[in-house]
Amino acid sequence: MELVILQPDRTIFKGEVYIIDLPGIDGRFSVLAGHAPLISILSEGMVSYKTTRGGNNESIKISGGFVKVRKNIIQVCIE
Repeated sequence: MELVILQPDRTIFKGEVYIIDLPGIDGRFSVLAGHAPLISILSEGMVSYKTTRGGNNESIKISGGFVKVRKNIIQVCIE
């Protein structure tokens, strides 16, 4: 899957990931390859992702934003 994490003025991360865990407004949720299309609002919390199946977690603290998932492309726009 391709992950892009954006702020209004810059790109924070762009690359291939195995899994991403997000702080949705109704609770945390994860996205893996083949996930159904979705758009969701994100609440304050941590966005965590792994670049490989057994890899280390990378995390970014956010104060809110939204995510769009479509055809194994995940776009996260954060504040």
